[in-house]
Amino acid sequence: MSPPDTDALLAKLKSLPPQRLLEVEDFIDFLRSREDEHRWTVSASAASLASFARVWEKDADYDHL
Repeated sequence: MSPPDTDALLAKLKSLPPQRLLEVEDFIDFLRSREDEHRWTVSASAASLASFARVWEKDADYDHL
């Protein structure tokens, strides 16, 4: 996916009525919050890998029973 043409995007925004701009702003905030949540999830997963690795090693012993 190529990056959007910022000038064209700004022109489209400027052509919207004020109420629609509020909706766009709300949607942008929603997208940002999803990105923030994703970053937290990735960070938490990375931080827990070492702890889970020990459990997974022991769990692998049961795969051969």
